[in-house]
Amino acid sequence: MNGAYPDWACNGKYARKGNASGTKTRKKNATHLPVWREGLSWVEYLQLKMSPVYYGFGMPRGDNSPVLVVPGLFETNLCFLEMRLWLRRIGYRALGTGMWVNAECPEIVGERLLAIISKEYAAHGRKVHLIGHSLGGLVARGVAYHSPEKIASLTMLGSPFREVRISPFVACALDFAHDFVSTRRHCAHANCFSFDCPCPGVTIMKGRFPATVPETAVYSKNDGLVDWRVCMHGDPKRDVEVHSSHLGLRWNPEVYRVIAERLAMAGEQSKSQRKRRSKESASS
Repeated sequence: MNGAYPDWACNGKYARKGNASGTKTRKKNATHLPVWREGLSWVEYLQLKMSPVYYGFGMPRGDNSPVLVVPGLFETNLCFLEMRLWLRRIGYRALGTGMWVNAECPEIVGERLLAIISKEYAAHGRKVHLIGHSLGGLVARGVAYHSPEKIASLTMLGSPFREVRISPFVACALDFAHDFVSTRRHCAHANCFSFDCPCPGVTIMKGRFPATVPETAVYSKNDGLVDWRVCMHGDPKRDVEVHSSHLGLRWNPEVYRVIAERLAMAGEQSKSQRKRRSKESASS
């Protein structure tokens, strides 16, 4: 993430013209996914409204730490209005992303989020919790790689951070995004929106994830758009399974409970680290 915005593009019409090889973004279509479950995501919304979790009952209280919620591809901030209001109810400050819809190059989105986080950190000295849905989780993960000293925790909701294995419907949306971004930005990179993209925000994720940032991957075997197997580490301490559709992860009460618990755990860990550092400073 070096701010070189004009160098970005996607594997769309313009990219294929500018790249003789015509390399396609490496992604696997998962045709076996239960796409029909996505039509029931409204049921999960109703369940949230009827759940005590939504009203903050039994939830660990926050310490006014800042939280940034990152929408997925073509999702708007309105999709996460309930989550942001809920975060405020349980004691956190929900920051704005500064974008109406996530339909931009992931590198540019990451740069904008990093600017918001840096401003918050400089003003209040507080690390920021990141929550990202689907592609938003991948962008948030790239930000955590870039500036771990400013990140309190990372929670990904149905984010394929191991490999792009998605429903054909999502693949079509990615192809549309490729064409949209590449045509508008006049660039010939062929692997935008994939792990083969040469941008700094993607290449940095090929290293080891920062050990100082608590990371949680929330996944569901009922996900109808992204293969759940590429949304988990294989580590029970970092992986949490819920019963939800992909779209329903935005307002599933199980997900909200996991978020509240993981934010509280990260807060306690941060407090213990500060106490340890203060003791070490006093002793020295």
